[in-house]
Amino acid sequence: MTDQPTNSPDASGGCPVAHGGDGDLTRLYGPQAALDPLGIYARLRKEHGAVAPVLLEGDIPAWLVLGYRECRWVLDTPRQFSRDSRIWRDWKEGRVEATSPLIPMLGWRPDCVSQDGAPHRRLRGAVTDSLQTVAGRGIRRHVEHFANKQIDAFADAGSADLVGDYAEFLPMLVLTRLFGLPAAEGRNLAVSCAQLMKGGEDALAHNDRIMQILADLAARKRDEPGADFTTGLLGHDAGLDEDEIHNHLRLVLITAHTTTSNLLARVLQLILTDASRLAGLVSGQLQVSTVVEEVMWNTPPLAVLPGRFATNDLELGGQHVKEGDLLVLGLTAGNLDPEIRPEAGISLQGNQSHLAFSGGAHECPGQNIGQAIIEVAVDRLLHRLPGLRLAVPADELTSTASTWEARLDALPVEFTAQAATV
Repeated sequence: MTDQPTNSPDASGGCPVAHGGDGDLTRLYGPQAALDPLGIYARLRKEHGAVAPVLLEGDIPAWLVLGYRECRWVLDTPRQFSRDSRIWRDWKEGRVEATSPLIPMLGWRPDCVSQDGAPHRRLRGAVTDSLQTVAGRGIRRHVEHFANKQIDAFADAGSADLVGDYAEFLPMLVLTRLFGLPAAEGRNLAVSCAQLMKGGEDALAHNDRIMQILADLAARKRDEPGADFTTGLLGHDAGLDEDEIHNHLRLVLITAHTTTSNLLARVLQLILTDASRLAGLVSGQLQVSTVVEEVMWNTPPLAVLPGRFATNDLELGGQHVKEGDLLVLGLTAGNLDPEIRPEAGISLQGNQSHLAFSGGAHECPGQNIGQAIIEVAVDRLLHRLPGLRLAVPADELTSTASTWEARLDALPVEFTAQAATV
């Protein structure tokens, strides 16, 4: 990461150093970026305003949208900001390798998030219909089952790490049930999802591992259909082909697990670092959904949303964006935009206009599933573990950021040891 980013476009126009210039831009990846993403967002906002030029892995240029209103405009205007990366100029002109760790996050796939208009509506309809079907089939019972199993593993110890022992794996275990996968696949898939989100040289290998597991699942479900999400996609009236099936399984699995596990960890962090919130939940005077809403505003599970591609030359936030430029949306930065939140500490209770679920036609379709997982997961912990408390001072908790998210490293707790459930 450099100290003096520049805002001047290169001779070709568009994003600075878009074609290999010598610009001095801030990197959203690497050791320095992992330590203080909020500081980076604040500095970029001060130097560039609502839209800032940055570099992604491989020093690939992009515009980072920092302003709340600008994020909303991009999300709500697909004719100017497409989700179809086939128009990404750096990809079309060969500056992004097929082996780039950006490809699992930004490369085009035959899924609904890679397309707009009628193709998007067709594919998204299959996803939302299939999700609604499984969401109505006792999802809270599945969460309770796996939450109790996770808690049983450490209940008699009197201590645990609620990230590594609970939040990192619980959502994936629930998803294995919803997808019709063996629960034994859950941990391996959770690890591969985490590595894919971190990027780096192993990202593509983990993506391939996920795709192979899901291709095997789809083949099995054709012969042995069940009451699960996979079977729903296979039999949907939209008539998805094999590639579309596999890629939508991948899309929902990765998105649902990574965002829900991160959100669960952050909700638990907020509860355990504020005695009044913990007491309110235990007494029933505070709802988990209220805490979730606060986290959605302040530390959304996806910090930066990939990506949108300009369909024509335009101006955004005072910057001259060129056709084919990549834009990534700063969901955390947008939620903290001083233009809409000029005073820190103001209550946002009841205000659900945050960016955490994205927006527009591509807004997250599985919000109710994530909410159910978190509500039951928190409830089980508070009921199973009396005296639950943070085992270290709150200011010792640390996070590590990648380009796309900032994850809590650990959440060590203590409680009165309990016997496992029967």
